[in-house]
Amino acid sequence: MDFYNFYMGNEFEAYRYLGAHFAGGTTTFRTFAPKASMIAVIGEFNGWTETPMNKVYDGNFWECVIPHTQEGQMYKYRIYKADGTYIDHADPYAFYSELRPGNASRITKLNTAAFHDKRWLNSRGGHFEKPVNIYEIHFGSWKRKDANTTYSYAELADVLIPYLKENGYNYVELMPLNEYPADESWGYQATGFFSPTSRYGTPDELRAFVNECHKNNIGVIMDFVTVRFGGQGVPDKAVSVKNGKAVVLLPPFSGRVYALE
Repeated sequence: MDFYNFYMGNEFEAYRYLGAHFAGGTTTFRTFAPKASMIAVIGEFNGWTETPMNKVYDGNFWECVIPHTQEGQMYKYRIYKADGTYIDHADPYAFYSELRPGNASRITKLNTAAFHDKRWLNSRGGHFEKPVNIYEIHFGSWKRKDANTTYSYAELADVLIPYLKENGYNYVELMPLNEYPADESWGYQATGFFSPTSRYGTPDELRAFVNECHKNNIGVIMDFVTVRFGGQGVPDKAVSVKNGKAVVLLPPFSGRVYALE
């Protein structure tokens, strides 16, 4: 990661460095918390006991490597403040999360799904010269199995794609699918910008949904809102006091950090 660009707010691939990166049964955890007095990783792999993290680079970043981990295992960061108290905190750069009302992060691999959409990728573009017809939906309420049961990523593909094709849509716009705590917010109070909500399935199942849309010549537009990270009423799930002072990280803007004095 380019640390200078991170601090300037211009490092847009910080997720490749921060977060939990799993490989061969070992996971490297990294987070950014400049005012924390100590941070530990707690999770299913260590019986929710503390594995201390070490300061790296300039001392504002924290890291540890934990062996004998597995995909899907839950974890949090235990972040100690200057007064000795701590918060068990979800990973702002998590790639998968526990199903609500739980709020732990989960270990998962990146880039594991095989896409078969090369033909669509090669043909996209040039829309200044041809019609674009966009259909916007909220994934959980566009159509349901019954009043209390939503379709999964995989299941909705089978229902939605024929509808889009029948009605002449060539793009679908999805209201936010980042992780969020309250169904009523429709995804607009994000607790994890890099974590597809577990309400509807796994990250690979979302990738498969996008793949099926592309195979049927339907582009996918994904909404997200940066100004409501954590949102009102959910401090312990995403933002709260992440270190000695209240500091809010906005992951899509990397190092753009606001210290709340």
